[in-house]
Amino acid sequence: MAEKIKLTRPELKRRRDRLTRFERYLPMLKLKQQQLQMTLRELAAEVTKAQQALDQIAAKLDRYRAVLADRAGVPLEQWSRPERIRTAHQNVAGVEVPVFEGVEFSGVRYSLFGTPPWVDEALADLREQSRRGAALEVLREGERLLQGELARVIQRVNLFEKIMIPKDREAIRRIRIRLGDEMAAAVGRAKIAKGKLAKVLEAAPQNAASTESWGVDV
Repeated sequence: MAEKIKLTRPELKRRRDRLTRFERYLPMLKLKQQQLQMTLRELAAEVTKAQQALDQIAAKLDRYRAVLADRAGVPLEQWSRPERIRTAHQNVAGVEVPVFEGVEFSGVRYSLFGTPPWVDEALADLREQSRRGAALEVLREGERLLQGELARVIQRVNLFEKIMIPKDREAIRRIRIRLGDEMAAAVGRAKIAKGKLAKVLEAAPQNAASTESWGVDV
């Protein structure tokens, strides 16, 4: 359904003011879109590096996976799970993005003499795997947040650029035409009225002279 436009001067002012706001806001949105796209490209490279680092430690663990099957009574998987993932937050184009700072593990105690020598190295590698996995998840969460914001910004850019601004420009054009027609009609009516008034004024002296010529002296 086409929008009904009030073809009035107040509506013309309202449309002009709104168009000015849209045209001032659109470049800011486009700049934010560019910042988000650039940051996401950089973040994608970091995600790739983090995934490669995780794959490397996983490959290292695979080399002695058979040994890990014999845990010697030591809960390695439990000890290798982080108790806390430490993050900070960074503002990127108005979005609070998590930044990985580190992980914390619970303290462990086991007999150095009652466990196989590979336990120390296996636990260290498993914890490193957890740390790299946590770092990757934090990067992916930041990527998810930025992609969501980018989608919203693109939606707004399209709304202003393809819908709101063209709509207001068209409304302003139509209102100007209507007001111009009304002004032209008013000028035409004024000219007609002026012409009629001029004729009346021209006839007035003649009527006065005719009255004098037919006057009677007492």
